[in-house]
Amino acid sequence: MKNLVSTLVLFVCFLSQGFGFDPAYEKAMLKQLDAMRQVESREKGIEVSNGFMRIAEANATEWLPLYYAALVEIESAFRFEGEKDATFDQAISKIKRAEKLSPGNSELTALHGYALMGKLSLDPASRGQQLSPQVMQLFGTAIAQDRGNPRAVILMAQMEQGMAQFFGNGPEKACGMARISLELFEKEKVKIDNNYILPTWGEVAAKELYSTCN
Repeated sequence: MKNLVSTLVLFVCFLSQGFGFDPAYEKAMLKQLDAMRQVESREKGIEVSNGFMRIAEANATEWLPLYYAALVEIESAFRFEGEKDATFDQAISKIKRAEKLSPGNSELTALHGYALMGKLSLDPASRGQQLSPQVMQLFGTAIAQDRGNPRAVILMAQMEQGMAQFFGNGPEKACGMARISLELFEKEKVKIDNNYILPTWGEVAAKELYSTCN
């Protein structure tokens, strides 16, 4: 019996090390993700982003805290008044740090494109020629890195929609991509449980875009 207990303890330790299972890290991330859903001001966004950065400093090999810290900043820059350009730049800096921890990560590549799309949105007339190709390339790369990533697809669809409106073209391409993203979101749901800390956001935006197509 003693040997059996020792074997089970060793097996649990092996799983914890092999799969990066860290209850304290996951608990901190889940708490911060809940706070992220309740951001209703620029100041609260800064507070939540700083919370993710504290988790990042305590878990130097994890890319997700940096990812979410950047995402909060991007969303805050879109939603609230403030130093928008600087906030997008801060987000890009965090994304680049995360990319060193997880190279070729579709989620990070898509988020990088999202931040650049934010900078583009501040002055499309003067920034479009320079930034539009960069944004489209990042979204295209994110899709190539993981064709099952719905966020990469819906972000590309939003960019296509914006370009179509700017140039007076039809919405067909954007609508087609929005439909594909919704299918991918449905497939993604089967992987989600109450302790899921990987990115799952974007479905609301996909539904909103697709609703304009009918």
